[in-house]
Amino acid sequence: KPCSLVLEKVSPSLQGECTRYLIQVSTGVFIGTLNAIVREKLWETVKQKSEGGNCLLAYSTNNEQGFTMETYGNPRRSIIDFDGLQLIKIQS
Repeated sequence: KPCSLVLEKVSPSLQGECTRYLIQVSTGVFIGTLNAIVREKLWETVKQKSEGGNCLLAYSTNNEQGFTMETYGNPRRSIIDFDGLQLIKIQS
């Protein structure tokens, strides 16, 4: 299924590792198609090696929005549930 990964303030080696599975379309922005097992293993790797960076994973799923998001790292951006819809809340 299609997925996107956004990495901020992470090591170049972690970004390089992500390019094994996804295409880097801009600095820290990766897109591609992964099966659920590979996506979850990559997400675990990202969380383990992010070293204080900010990470967001969005992937296609069968819900109202058509996708699900997960975050890890800096709580400046958080996902909130608004009547079943996932929205991003940015702390000032």
